Amino acid sequence: MSERITKVTTSHWGAFEVTTENGRIVGTGPFREDPRPPPIAGVLPAAIHHRTRVTRPSVREGWLKGGKERNRDGRGQDRFIELPWDEALDIAGAELERVRSEHGNGAIFGGSYGWASAGRFHHALGQVHRFLNAIGGYVPSVASYSTAGAQAIIPHVFGMNFLKLTWGHQNSWPMIAEHTETLVMFGGINPKNAQVSMGGVTRHRTLDWLRRYLDSGMRLVNVGPQRTDTIDGAEWLPVIPGTDTALMLAMAHVLETENLVDREFLSRCTVGYDRFRDYLLGVGDGQPKTPSWAAGLCGIEAERIRALARGMASTRTLITVAWSLQRGQNGEQPYWMAAVLAAMLGQIGLPGGGVGYGYGAIGGVGVPLKRLQGLALPQGENPVKDSIPVARVADMLLRPGGPYDFNGQRKIYPDIRLVYWCGGNPFHHHQDLHRLEQAWKKPDTIIVHEPWWTATAKRADIVFPATTPYEREDIGRSPNDAFIFHMAKLIEPVGEARDDYQIFSQLAARLGAGTVFTEGRDASDWQRHLYEQFLQNAASEGIEIPPLDDLKEKNWVELPIEGPEHVTVPFASFRANPEADPLDTPSGRIEIYSDRIAGFGYDETPGHPAWREPDEWLGSPDVDKHPLHLVSPQPGDKLHSQLESALADVADARPMPIIMNPADAARRSISDGDPVIVFNDRGRCRARASVSGDIMKHVVAISTGAWFDPGVDLIDQQGNPNVLTRDIGTSRIGQGCTAHTTLVDVVRD
Repeated sequence: MSERITKVTTSHWGAFEVTTENGRIVGTGPFREDPRPPPIAGVLPAAIHHRTRVTRPSVREGWLKGGKERNRDGRGQDRFIELPWDEALDIAGAELERVRSEHGNGAIFGGSYGWASAGRFHHALGQVHRFLNAIGGYVPSVASYSTAGAQAIIPHVFGMNFLKLTWGHQNSWPMIAEHTETLVMFGGINPKNAQVSMGGVTRHRTLDWLRRYLDSGMRLVNVGPQRTDTIDGAEWLPVIPGTDTALMLAMAHVLETENLVDREFLSRCTVGYDRFRDYLLGVGDGQPKTPSWAAGLCGIEAERIRALARGMASTRTLITVAWSLQRGQNGEQPYWMAAVLAAMLGQIGLPGGGVGYGYGAIGGVGVPLKRLQGLALPQGENPVKDSIPVARVADMLLRPGGPYDFNGQRKIYPDIRLVYWCGGNPFHHHQDLHRLEQAWKKPDTIIVHEPWWTATAKRADIVFPATTPYEREDIGRSPNDAFIFHMAKLIEPVGEARDDYQIFSQLAARLGAGTVFTEGRDASDWQRHLYEQFLQNAASEGIEIPPLDDLKEKNWVELPIEGPEHVTVPFASFRANPEADPLDTPSGRIEIYSDRIAGFGYDETPGHPAWREPDEWLGSPDVDKHPLHLVSPQPGDKLHSQLESALADVADARPMPIIMNPADAARRSISDGDPVIVFNDRGRCRARASVSGDIMKHVVAISTGAWFDPGVDLIDQQGNPNVLTRDIGTSRIGQGCTAHTTLVDVVRD
């Protein structure tokens, strides 16, 4: 008789039970400590054993037999030749040696952008970066598609790394519950997005907190194009996408002209308000930023803007800003302006007041937790000092040697000859995928580790079959979560799959860097070594963690690091005495006006937050041709594009739904469920109409996550919105992605 075994493991969407039988994953179930377990894991058995798994090392025929040029245009079209592991590793090692010998390590791009595993050792990003550093270095990317604009602007305003602010200087959920009276959510707070977090979120409680707030009488205001971006019962201000800064400016105008500004706080804790006030009142440009002015831009009535501003001034108010707002052209501006608005209210440093970023964008934000570091594989030192902003990959490949500006620096794109991608799917998350496809043909060689034949794997030259987290042993933990897991090896690797560490160890040996990479340890040795370091570091913090063998026996433990004793008031000491506890800005204070940014000389980003009209929005001339604004939020049924192979098999699940307002659907004779084509000058994709009054008129939404699948007519068959989005930077400050600056139209298919 076959033995059925059930164990708990974890993932970026949290912990869950996995049942195996006869060497296969046959079922999943919820983790008992999770009050609201997401349904994502339900498709796991089908995905792990899916026909799209990469089962053997594979080399693209045109690359293998194509001579010097290697038929780069064949990427995505050629067939692959399966080879034995040793032969494939020899080929990859020889090509790495050729590139670094002929062009230097600065011609290698280490492209790991993804959430490959919640396991701390088998984390693809750390593995590939350690390997490339061991063989002499590489060009990395900096920041993230989710927060690049925020990561650039926040240090100028608050003097700290954006992630440090997110996890260490924001109001916790309990503090909001106790003190906040008005919660104004730009971009909403969406429990759907909070299902996931880097390394996992074990207890999903965002929805419960929001319900508690509503039940207590707290005023919740959802500012965004979709009612569903937060809990039912919140007030909805359906703002035109890309105009949040104009709305905030109008609210600031009300505060200033009605003398609702906390001038004492501005004087003590900020710099540059007088220069910003001149802009606000129209001293230089002749345009006061009044509610009437903003109403014509953002679609919110002037009196409603005035009423909200007055209500915020008369109550303890927390302004929150979703990550989505900075994923648009000039996306740095609403982040900066939200800080200025909170400073004008004078509530930064008060419990339950001020400004916060990313609530609901990811799980773990707002949890009162003592954060313990550790369990990360050391990546070593990178001798190559060049890097690029993460969302500028296509620019780099298309314009080697070309200049670009980034956060006050003039930089030059490197000439990349080899791309090594491990953990991630750029043909999911990058913008303007047809442009990326052209850029993808430029390097000599592309090497990918991948469990599935994704669009990225299909467009590579050498593909190594990688294990999933369920086919190897690891330790699962997020620094933003109280649980730690022993992630047992649940099944044997599918096909001939190997884990990244094994692949890189064998490649490093071929390149004379085996000892540098492994330090004489196998995967099990490394996990024990890293765990022992983590245990000792935690002990120095007064936190007792069980030995590794005990953790393996127990499967998981909850660490004593979450609770009310970890609730702190962000910026309280700064507010109390900014001279004694200054911020790490040039002035030591919150910078409403930044001399440093003004010195960059960027027209789109003056020395203070400002309204800058996007190139594509519902107020631009292009609206005559493409009259609908597309937003592309995160999916609710998976993390990014993970598990998509199996989800695409579900009846009526693909192509992706496009949410449309009833008036927009009726104007096009489209009914709920109809097949449609969404298009603009950059691309076309198929979708299914989902008609709903929960989205404002002239705005449509397609969640990301469908695998890029262009047909012979180049129409994407699955509904990937990034065939439509625009591949330009947010600004020269952040150079982030601008997915939400996109106009389209829709017709019946």
